[in-house]
Amino acid sequence: MERIPDTGRPAAAQDSPFTCLAPDGGARFVLVCDHASRALPPEAGSLGLDPAELHRHIAWDIGAADVTRALSAELDAPAVLSGYSRLLVDCNRAEDDPSRFPEQSDGTAVPGNAGLSAAEKARRNRLYAAPYHDAVAGMIARAEARLGHPPAIVSVHSFTPVFQGRERPWHVGILWNEVDGRLANPVMDLLRADDGLCVGDNQPYSARQPEGLTMRRHAEMPGLPHVLFELRQDLIDTRDGATAWAHRLALVLRRSLELYPPPFSRLASGDEPV
Repeated sequence: MERIPDTGRPAAAQDSPFTCLAPDGGARFVLVCDHASRALPPEAGSLGLDPAELHRHIAWDIGAADVTRALSAELDAPAVLSGYSRLLVDCNRAEDDPSRFPEQSDGTAVPGNAGLSAAEKARRNRLYAAPYHDAVAGMIARAEARLGHPPAIVSVHSFTPVFQGRERPWHVGILWNEVDGRLANPVMDLLRADDGLCVGDNQPYSARQPEGLTMRRHAEMPGLPHVLFELRQDLIDTRDGATAWAHRLALVLRRSLELYPPPFSRLASGDEPV
């Protein structure tokens, strides 16, 4: 199969902290991809890393951007993709989380992040993280104005097939916090209807833990329906694989609308789990 060109960012992107796709798309979903790129701005150099390290999972979610682009095209869904490597600043971590500017990742030291000053962290937050989150918030507001009701938020990530020497059996994991299952539950049911798939409920990571910032800020806190897909990288690291999984997810998301039809509402604080 044809390997996806390893550009580290969506093909249409320039040197920017985010890329927007289909801003006026007609879908009831807004897509986000926090770790779409392994790119670094010129002033950051390679953060002191051997360039080969920037092709690894520590720098980006391999295949996630390609799935997001294909999913956006198939659903006609607005999407926001990050423009820089999570090693520069992890947009999916809170500002007070040490892993937002990782000094080491998966056993690899990141010299360019060692002993960062508060001023440098603030600069990276201002230039690289804040614009991405502003773009996500703006895309959601734009979709809500167009639809007349809130959109559902779909996040796309990928995970390594082997971790600490152990194979991970899941083809796809569904991450959610067990409070708002309006989208996550039908999505899991539909994926599990395929006997050939191993589907993880909050595996290989758990959304019940507080690390993930993007979905908490833009979906959970405002009470929007949401789901986060974790796709195994060896299934989506080719163009055919990424396209096939985007098609699979598009079918599942469309079908989920039949099981929980719009208009979506905001789940108010204190509402019972769904």
